[in-house]
Amino acid sequence: MSVWKQLYDTYEMNLKHVGQFESRWEGQDFTLLPLSHTTQTAHVTVTVTLDGDFHSATVIEKGHGNTLIPCTEDSANRAGSVVAPYPLHDKLAYVAGDFLKYGGVYKGENAHHAYLSQLKAWVETAPYDPLESIYCYVQKGQLIEDLIQEGIFSATGSGELRWTWKEAGDKPPIYGLVTGGLEGTFVRFQVRSTEGVQRQPWRDKAFFDSFITFYGTRPGKEGLCFVTGKQERLSSKHTNKIRNSGDKAKLISANDSSGFTFRGRFDKPDEAASISYQASQKAHNALKWLIQRQGRSIDQRVFLIWGNQQPSLPNPLENTLSLAQLFGEKEELISHTVQEGALAFSDALLGFKRRLPKQEVNILTLDAATTGRMAILYYRTFDQETYFKRLEQWHTKYPWEYIYQDADKKRQVYIGAPSLKDIALMTYGTRGNEKLIKATVERLLSCVIDERRVPMDIIRCLTQRASNPVGMDHWEWEKTLSIACGMVNKKEEMTVSLDQEINDRDYLFGRLLALADYLERRALGQDNRATNAIRYMNAFSQNPARTWMTIQSALQPYQAKLGGKVLFINRQIDEIGSRLTIEQFTNKPLSGKYLLGFYSQRHELYQKREETFDKEERGEA
Repeated sequence: MSVWKQLYDTYEMNLKHVGQFESRWEGQDFTLLPLSHTTQTAHVTVTVTLDGDFHSATVIEKGHGNTLIPCTEDSANRAGSVVAPYPLHDKLAYVAGDFLKYGGVYKGENAHHAYLSQLKAWVETAPYDPLESIYCYVQKGQLIEDLIQEGIFSATGSGELRWTWKEAGDKPPIYGLVTGGLEGTFVRFQVRSTEGVQRQPWRDKAFFDSFITFYGTRPGKEGLCFVTGKQERLSSKHTNKIRNSGDKAKLISANDSSGFTFRGRFDKPDEAASISYQASQKAHNALKWLIQRQGRSIDQRVFLIWGNQQPSLPNPLENTLSLAQLFGEKEELISHTVQEGALAFSDALLGFKRRLPKQEVNILTLDAATTGRMAILYYRTFDQETYFKRLEQWHTKYPWEYIYQDADKKRQVYIGAPSLKDIALMTYGTRGNEKLIKATVERLLSCVIDERRVPMDIIRCLTQRASNPVGMDHWEWEKTLSIACGMVNKKEEMTVSLDQEINDRDYLFGRLLALADYLERRALGQDNRATNAIRYMNAFSQNPARTWMTIQSALQPYQAKLGGKVLFINRQIDEIGSRLTIEQFTNKPLSGKYLLGFYSQRHELYQKREETFDKEERGEA
């Protein structure tokens, strides 16, 4: 089933959300758009009375102007000097009858006449009292005059409108909101009732229905819709503003008539595919709603997962602890053993899945190479059972230990998997190129969804960065180290717990490095400078035998300082060294497995209490 059919079905199954505004964590309101509607950033709100008179006007605060407006196919796709008015709210050149009087210049035909003609047709086809009040007001042709008197716009001493503000000193807020001159001011209208209640068209279902009724009566070419399989009125112009209100890129486009689009098999766009207006509107509106509701963006690349009936689903990009919050089982997953953490996640996932209806799961990645064209980079659809099985496997099969810092800066340790963005950031650094980061996240997504192995180039980069702690802040190195171990372990299939039986050369060298680091750290006490083991870590990974001799020589002063307090550590160093054969004790570079030995040995050392070591040193354990 195509992505368009899935999006169309999602719209049909979530009709209850149409026109119902929600708020996401950015504080922006959004809704599942009605048919024939789009969003636009407004700058000024004009209030008119029921009698069609001017009441007041206010400048909209920056960031709060996102407005749901009715639109036609032509207005939603207008560009350059094309005159195609929005039906109700629009820019100054369309809604102001005194635009020419105050020095405005139309790029083409009279935009205000086109706006009035279309609004009149709407009023006559689907009459509605508040709509008629707005039409009555804009007919008077005095909007700019009213805005000057209200103090929204500024006039010169001779009464002319200041289209731009070049004077020094404080300027009216509108001049700082609108890019360029005042020609770009977008005006939205509302109606004040006799009781003082504001009727806001962008939140009024009656306004939505009135325009849908009007626009549905217009004639059009009918044909076979490739999405629904029915004979319906077709659309040749499809919507933009998919990722946000300023997004001009389209997923479906065939508007290039200069001779470059239809090379080869097709001569006209509908010969390639035909989509009905309703199917296009519903699919695109569903996609916009889902992206605003639960999409994840990295450098404008959108990662989206949804279900048709229950849109909110566990996101494969998230870490184990974030998913636990969705399941309501966060505390259960903060565990110090692999078995407990994996079991808690599996149980929480199963409990969440039981609350969902049976549905298909869709995973989609979008990005735009240019400002006008967008592409679907990745799309997969699964039955729900398969998706949850693969998600569970990624988070519970050979997991690792990770440190998580919540919004309150509280440090927590959990067993599971990191977020895909964290893996990408630690692979190339927090200052890495965003294009590289988003491409890496997309590659890792296939590891979760399609059960592919983690790419070796990613593992190599993580290993190299984790082996160079001097080149980054301590918190970044610790995070890189744990993520590197986790990705290496997806191949090696080990656990965080130290395995005393492993005689692998790389694992043993990693253990030696951890013991040297721990011994010196105990001797340094409150001194937070890097130990020799950490400073030589990069060289150690490339030439372990030669570098170990340097590190061991540097340990002697600290061993002498601590005396009998480190007998237990010295015995472990000697015991591990004796397990390395002559053939193994070479300068052959270490694989990422040495990081597992280093992390597990260090984890084991810091898990034990100091008094435990003291007892062992005295032979009392």
